[in-house]
Amino acid sequence: MDYGDSVQKVLLRKIQKAEQDLLQLKLDYCRFIFGLTHRSRVESDGKSYIVRSVDVDSMQRLEDGSFSRPAITGAPADAPESAEPRELGTDWALAEPATRT
Repeated sequence: MDYGDSVQKVLLRKIQKAEQDLLQLKLDYCRFIFGLTHRSRVESDGKSYIVRSVDVDSMQRLEDGSFSRPAITGAPADAPESAEPRELGTDWALAEPATRT
């Protein structure tokens, strides 16, 4: 193994680590800024859905340095386990949590 191959392997590992870190940071951003987690309840087109996946690659950097909402996929809340997930895009709103009385 020559020096070039060794440097390439080190750099590839560092790139993979940076990509994993960026993915985790974007997921953290979604959780803390948008209140969005896996299994969150969201509303889209007047219907309620349970989030199945979050597409952090769909997030765009805005002029003020923040990120746009991610596109998500969700299953209908009334039958989340048996229903086929549906792409909701970025047109969703976090459902208000139920209040305890």
